[in-house]
Amino acid sequence: MEVSSSLRDAFVHLVKDIFPSLTTQDPLYNALALGAILTVALLLYIVARLVVRPQIANWVYRTNNLWDNALQEHGFFRRLMHLVPALFIFLITPVLIDSESVLHGLMIKSAQLYMLYSGLLGVFALLSTVEDVYNASALSKRAPITGFIQVTKLGFAILTILLSISLIVDRSPLLLVSGLTAIAAVLLLIFRDTILGFVAGIQIAANRMFNTGDWITMQKYEVDGEIQEIGLTNVKVQNWDKTISTLPTYSLTTEAVKNWRGMQESGGRRIKRAVYIDIHSIKLCDSDMLDRFSKVRYISEYIETKTNELRAYHRDYSIDESDLLNSRRLTNIGTFRAYLEAYLRKHPRVNQELTLMVRQLPPNELGLPLELYCFSNRKEWVEYEKIQADIFDHVMAMLDIFDLKAYQRDGHLAHLALASSKPNAAPNSSDAE
Repeated sequence: MEVSSSLRDAFVHLVKDIFPSLTTQDPLYNALALGAILTVALLLYIVARLVVRPQIANWVYRTNNLWDNALQEHGFFRRLMHLVPALFIFLITPVLIDSESVLHGLMIKSAQLYMLYSGLLGVFALLSTVEDVYNASALSKRAPITGFIQVTKLGFAILTILLSISLIVDRSPLLLVSGLTAIAAVLLLIFRDTILGFVAGIQIAANRMFNTGDWITMQKYEVDGEIQEIGLTNVKVQNWDKTISTLPTYSLTTEAVKNWRGMQESGGRRIKRAVYIDIHSIKLCDSDMLDRFSKVRYISEYIETKTNELRAYHRDYSIDESDLLNSRRLTNIGTFRAYLEAYLRKHPRVNQELTLMVRQLPPNELGLPLELYCFSNRKEWVEYEKIQADIFDHVMAMLDIFDLKAYQRDGHLAHLALASSKPNAAPNSSDAE
């Protein structure tokens, strides 16, 4: 109190030295006091920004901590500098200006609002720092917190607005909160996406459904790419064509979404593709074909085993091998299927610990689907496509070795036309002779 009185007396004496007849009740005195307060507050802010803030920045960059660097990058210290002039105005106004003056109340409320919003910006920077530090840790791989940080920021912003209104109207914030119940329906309509996004964020975090960096596909929204950010109301996904898709957060829990994280965390990426075999090219193997197939690497042992098995069967049941109706014989499609399985078993880029098979699917109008089902040991998109292409290059090239043909509509028709024209070609040639 003594310091305040001496400061006020000194300022009044200074003013009276310039304006001897001036009293503290005159408007000119209030104007001079206001100008002095604002001038000193501005000088304090300049000193804090030009002197104190660089010192803090030097101290921050000298340390090895990441959190203080994040505080500096998000402007936490810069925003706190605004509290210096605001606090000065709040403390010095009652000293120089009478409490009964209208200017006194205006200055006090302005200083309080200044401190309130400066503190809000500081809290925002602090929350952003917490988010950055969390995202840099291993815990961020388990669950994102961006949505929760945004909810917290929204809560502080609403609280600041309520406190601001209560300061301006000079009423308790509790009265304002009780009055909000009358417009609760309107607020629910306004903040519908926010509420749904918050609930969805809790589900996503609790169940570890999605995280930043996950590859997702959503056919409804034509989304196929990696999640860049999971926010309170929106999710940003960068598609593989480098476009950005923005989705409502709650759509991740209400729509059909395929998350490829399981593939990325597993030992391989699935190859599941079929070659359609022309049914007309499927036939029983004769001795010449078996001799030829036995020279193919990977299946020579298979041919020998199967041949011995069939001979034993024919001997046990007294069946002549030339009896086509009752004897059992290998087929070129079955032998080819055995070859492909053996080929995949020896392929260096196929994961041998995961499911591997070559199977026949039900025949249809396109022929007999022969499907290769296995997993590549490389999961990167480009490498995966190379491995898959190399495998099917080999599959298509080996069809001729096993007297098989891949089905093509145009090619099949041309093959039939060529076969039907051959009987007419020979008589014409002999007639010419």
